[in-house]
Amino acid sequence: MKTTVKIEGMSCDGCRRGAEGALKRVPGVVSVEVSLEKGEARVEYDEKKAALSDLKAAVAAAGFRAA
Repeated sequence: MKTTVKIEGMSCDGCRRGAEGALKRVPGVVSVEVSLEKGEARVEYDEKKAALSDLKAAVAAAGFRAA
C-alpha cells in the first residue's frame, strides 16, 4: 500500500532525516521519501504488518505532528 502522510514541524534537513528514519523503522515499511518542501512523506508499506496509525505514531515519536 502507498500513502502520503502530512508532517508538520519540520524546519531543516535534519528534521527530514529524523522523520524519514522513524518511518523506516516501522515494521512493514518498504520505502520512504520525505519532502521538507512539501511537508510530507510518501510511504510504501505492507498493510499486513503496519497501519496508518503506526506511521503517524512514528512521526509523533520523532517529535513532529502527522496529519
